[in-house]
Amino acid sequence: MSETVKIITPIDGSVYAERPVARDAEIESAVTAARAALPAWRSAPVAERARYMIAFLDALIAMNDEIAVELAWQMGRPVRYGGEKSSVEDRVRGMVALAEEALKPYYPPEKPGFRRYIAREPLGIVLVVAPWNYPYLTSVNTIVPGLIAGNAVILKHATQTLLVGERIAEAFKRAELPKGGLFSNLVLTHAQSEKLIGSGRVDHVAFTGSVGGGRAIERAVAGTFASTGLELGGKDPAYVRADAKLDHAIENLVDGSFFNSGQSCCGIERIYVDAKVFDDFVDGFATLTKQYVVGNPLDQATMLGPLVRGAAADAVRAQIDEAKRKGAKALINMQVEGDRPGSPYLAPEVLVNVNHQMEVMREESFGPVVGIMKVRDDEEAITLMNDSPYGLTASIWTRDMDRAAELGGRVETGTVFMNRCDYLDPQLAWTGVKDTGRGVSLSKYGFDSLTQPKSFHLREV
Repeated sequence: MSETVKIITPIDGSVYAERPVARDAEIESAVTAARAALPAWRSAPVAERARYMIAFLDALIAMNDEIAVELAWQMGRPVRYGGEKSSVEDRVRGMVALAEEALKPYYPPEKPGFRRYIAREPLGIVLVVAPWNYPYLTSVNTIVPGLIAGNAVILKHATQTLLVGERIAEAFKRAELPKGGLFSNLVLTHAQSEKLIGSGRVDHVAFTGSVGGGRAIERAVAGTFASTGLELGGKDPAYVRADAKLDHAIENLVDGSFFNSGQSCCGIERIYVDAKVFDDFVDGFATLTKQYVVGNPLDQATMLGPLVRGAAADAVRAQIDEAKRKGAKALINMQVEGDRPGSPYLAPEVLVNVNHQMEVMREESFGPVVGIMKVRDDEEAITLMNDSPYGLTASIWTRDMDRAAELGGRVETGTVFMNRCDYLDPQLAWTGVKDTGRGVSLSKYGFDSLTQPKSFHLREV
């Protein structure tokens, strides 16, 4: 009997789906087919490859009603938000629009008697190891530009969201992507993934997940010449200056802290507020947070569903308890059905009287809790924002764009936002610093990690 993996739904702890793990012969077949498909695919014009991606997008959008319900069952996001359709569309169309320019050859200044240029060539086989929290968005970030650039792609999705891989495979089938291995969806164990990465038969590994997972990828890839793109942990800060438009900052930072039950790579996990507006900001933030409805994600009224699993919620509970023992004050104290140790259902919490000796202000929470800390001025805010092992995004809330740009230049982060947060612009590079990882996706630079330069030096005689 073959080994299987199960999706345990956070809704009620039952088995939502079960799938067999790929056999060695399946993995071998996928890699062999991918390699064989590369020559014809890489010779196709960029515009033709891009047309398949639009057809893929159309097919995926056509399934969205079913997808939204599946996501609620798989990872707990409420159906009221309709899945990830609009953001997926933005990213796919954005990368398609950038492709021709990003992938065209570069011609240096003319030199008599020579033709010189640098072409962008595909790497080969790209392995995408995707997470559960934004399972479609994080997948298309690499799958779509990877295929447009002329690569073949193998997807290994998180166990919690295995059905996402199946939906993506079905969308490519409906789009009539040329058969022969250009895209494969494999159900793999961690051991199988490490073996495939270490085999030297894949050319690039794109991973989104924990810092520990990123280190495991790096160990597995050692000894091969495969490249890696790693988006790992985050503890994204926000700074609210005294001149900020408070109602706008409150509305957006509450959403940025708690959407997806706080399980967002670039969600807001700590907020620093100028002392002059601290009390007004905290009052408004707490009032809006108390309006959240926590419950079954299949209910249209639910705004926050369960976390992905009970252990994740318990980790957040532990951070809250530790902070309170050290003097933090909890402002929400909301009672919701099912919120108890071991349960994935967890009410949102806002903490004040916090400091950087508390885990909730230093270690990744990935759940519905945020600490809000009073600061004297810009200098203290920047110091605290940089006091973190992570650096994915940071947001500054102010009416002074020049000052935001100046302060943003001093923050150790991959993206600086002004007056917005928890967002990816497909025209801009998505990257991070420190323990957040390395590599770039999205923007024209996202194609660089999925291609390699090839120089042509042609001399007339």
